[in-house]
Amino acid sequence: MSGEDESLKDKIQLCQLLLDAGDLIKSATTLKKVVDSALAIENYKLYLEAQTMLIRIHAERNEFELLSEVKDQIQEQVINNNLELNSKTHYTLGVSSMYKGNTEQSQKHHEQALQMALKSDGKEDICYAIYGLATVYWKKGQYDLALKEIYNLSVLFQAVSVPKLEIASMFLNAGILRHNRKYEQAIDIYWQIYDKIKVHKNLFLYLKLMFFMGAAQLELGDKSMAKVYLDLARKSVDAKNLVRLHSQILEKVQELGDVDESRFDLILKLENNQVFEKAKGKVDFKSQFILLDLLKLFVQRPGEVYSKEDLVKHVWKQDYNPSVHDNKVYVTIKRLRKLIEPDYDRPKYIFRAKNGYFLNKNINVSMN
Repeated sequence: MSGEDESLKDKIQLCQLLLDAGDLIKSATTLKKVVDSALAIENYKLYLEAQTMLIRIHAERNEFELLSEVKDQIQEQVINNNLELNSKTHYTLGVSSMYKGNTEQSQKHHEQALQMALKSDGKEDICYAIYGLATVYWKKGQYDLALKEIYNLSVLFQAVSVPKLEIASMFLNAGILRHNRKYEQAIDIYWQIYDKIKVHKNLFLYLKLMFFMGAAQLELGDKSMAKVYLDLARKSVDAKNLVRLHSQILEKVQELGDVDESRFDLILKLENNQVFEKAKGKVDFKSQFILLDLLKLFVQRPGEVYSKEDLVKHVWKQDYNPSVHDNKVYVTIKRLRKLIEPDYDRPKYIFRAKNGYFLNKNINVSMN
C-alpha cells in the first residue's frame, strides 16, 4: 500500500472515531475529502468505505438529498466502469436503498453482495451481506427470515471478528424480540450489548442503547426505569449531530408522558403544525407554510448558518437568483421574526451571520 493509501486509511479511521464520539458533522466533512482523494488515486476500496460511512451519517442526520447524491455518485462510477462491481459495492448500494425506503432494491443488492462474497470466500463481506439481508427482512416484517440470518451471523462471528457489525446484529435481534413482546429477553440482549460497548467505548452506540433500553422498559410497563434511561439519553444526545436519534428520543419521552414543555423556549408539533413560544404561547402561522418550513429548517440544526442559496434551495425548492431571491429571503426572515420573537427589536431566536442566518443554539427547542 502506498503512502497516499495509508494516509487515506488513517483519515477514515479518524472519521470512524469522530462518528463513534457522535461528531457526525466533522466526520462527514473529512469523509468527503477522502472520497475525492480515493477516486483520484483509484483506490475504490477506500472510496466505498468512505461512501458507506457517509450514507449512514446522512441517514442519521435526515439528509436524504445528500444520501441520494452519494448513491448517484457510486452508480456513476459503476456506469463509467471505474468502479468494480464487487460485494462491497452492492452492499453499499443496498444500504443506500434501504435508507431511501426501497426494500426490494436493497434486497437485490444484498443478495448479489452475498453471492459475490461467497464466490470469493471473503468472510467479512459475507457477514456484511448477511446482515444487510437481515435488515431487509426486518423492514419487510419477515421476522423468521431475519432471525435465521442473525443466527448465521452469530456462527460466523466465531470465526471472524467484526465487533460493530456484531453489535448491530444484536440490536436487530433485540428489536425483533420487542416486536414479538419478548421484552425481558430483549433487555437481556441490551445488557450484553452494554458489556461490548464498554470495551469499544462508542458514545454513539451507548446513546442508542440508552434509548432502546428506555423504549423496552416502557413497553414492558416499567415507566420509572424507562424514565431513567430516556432522561439519560435525552440529556446526553447532541441534537445537532444526532438528528434522527434525538427525534426518536423525544417521541418516546412524549409517549412516556414525562415531557416538561415549560422548559422549552420554542416547540414545534409536526403532527398538526403547531408552534408554541415560551412567552407568546401558541403562534398562529395562518397557513403560512413557507414561514413554517423556514422555521422547521432552522430548528432541525440550531447554530448552523444557512446562506441565502441554502434557504432558497431548501424552502422554495428553486435555484438561487439574486435579483429574485435576495429581497424575498430578507422579507421572509423579517416576517418569521415578527411571528416568533417576543421582542422584535432584540431578537432571541434568529440571527444574521456574515454569510447567512441561523437559529440561536443556546435556546431550548423541541420538534416532535
